[in-house]
Amino acid sequence: MAKQKINRAFNEQIKYELDSAYLYLSMASYCESINLNGFASWMKSQSEEEREHAMKFYDFLQERGAEVELLAIDKPPKTFDSPVDVFQKALENEKKVTALIHKLYKIALSEDDYPAQVMLHWFIEEQVEEENAATEILEQLKLVGDQGAALLMMDRKLAERNT
Repeated sequence: MAKQKINRAFNEQIKYELDSAYLYLSMASYCESINLNGFASWMKSQSEEEREHAMKFYDFLQERGAEVELLAIDKPPKTFDSPVDVFQKALENEKKVTALIHKLYKIALSEDDYPAQVMLHWFIEEQVEEENAATEILEQLKLVGDQGAALLMMDRKLAERNT
């Protein structure tokens, strides 16, 4: 059975993961509105991945006989200034999630919750990948700018992403 402190923290993390999924879906909508369908596809895949992360926490709690409490998710922004702005905000979001995962790990350590620690190792590694992907795309966007053939080439490349 999960300890109450871990249970509460993991329920909050489910909310944060779903907040992220909603944010990425909003970013996908923005990208589609400016005809960058490859960017939109990438964001939709990212949104799905965040929902999968929420379900990992959900399943973990269920498997341990802990109560799952679904908290209200935040409304994401509707518009963005540019593709660079989209990926800047995506990177900021990933850094926030990384900090939250690290906080969860500290709680698991203080509670001597070894199963939670093992599960969180996966998320710690995942966040390194998430931040790296957002950083790489953001840096490339800064090089190519918000218009022109290079942006369209990036759009096509991002459309190739497999979840």
